[in-house]
Amino acid sequence: MEEKKYRWMFPHVKGTMTTAGMMRMVLLALLPAAVFGTFHFGFRALLHMVVCLVTCVLTEFTFEAFADRPLAVTDGSAAVTGMLLALLLPVGAPLWMGFLGGVFAIAVIKMPIGGLGKNRLNPALSACAVLMLAFPGYMKDYSFGTYGAKTLLGQLLQGQTVDPFSMLWGGTNGSIGAASALMLLVGALILLGAGVIRLRIPAAVTAAFTLTLFLFSGRGVDQLFFTTQILGGGFFLVTFFMATDTVTSPITSGGQILYGVLIGILAGIFRLCKVEEGVIYAVLIANLVVPFLEEFTVPKAFGYRKMVRVSQKRR
Repeated sequence: MEEKKYRWMFPHVKGTMTTAGMMRMVLLALLPAAVFGTFHFGFRALLHMVVCLVTCVLTEFTFEAFADRPLAVTDGSAAVTGMLLALLLPVGAPLWMGFLGGVFAIAVIKMPIGGLGKNRLNPALSACAVLMLAFPGYMKDYSFGTYGAKTLLGQLLQGQTVDPFSMLWGGTNGSIGAASALMLLVGALILLGAGVIRLRIPAAVTAAFTLTLFLFSGRGVDQLFFTTQILGGGFFLVTFFMATDTVTSPITSGGQILYGVLIGILAGIFRLCKVEEGVIYAVLIANLVVPFLEEFTVPKAFGYRKMVRVSQKRR
């Protein structure tokens, strides 16, 4: 009998944006928040960015050189990690914390398991979470000028009444990159316009987050309460720039929606428990369940038929 041969033709989509090009667009989108952070907080904010950027890039270069791997540090992903880490730090934090965070992000989270594309957790968020757990006195002290150690969101979580609209323009304290929600929205529009991210994940996060607070906060339709919750705690920075990370988020459309909903619910629960940086922990937890979300939402191939085993009775 002649053996049948089958030739399978798979569809291939060739994109025009390289990894390096995508990282450059992310850095460009972070530029408004970085420039405003430097203008608002002063030269020390710029020092944090330099320390984190140099540490992440040199750590990745050193790891690749000693591990005898191809040098991929030029793709810009380490620079993006460094910039994101710096924007998550309070301006008053010691500079050595950026160094420790950068080394941890690259040498512990990213490179040991293969580098870009293989890390399960977002490196910048992981480093920030570790620094918060190890040095809460530094990481939760947002003292700046005449502003106290607590942000407006922190004051709200303590039961005080605040006016959140200064958080939109940036006339308050907070982490270096989250001082102005408006600058983060400008960066988000750059990413959306360039096609680097889609609105699916941020929209799902925001909807689930708001609904969770509405159902369980007991505040009803309190405009100032919801505005403060969304503008504070680095919500825009984490939601648009880290939750949408193509490496640590699902690749399926349904998985992305479930992923965003999970982040929103967890972030809402953490905020109700008075954890200001709850969205950071929410994204890291959601990163861990991404493989299950992808498996659950994988689309069926066109013409797929479920195979049924038919048992034959012996005569």
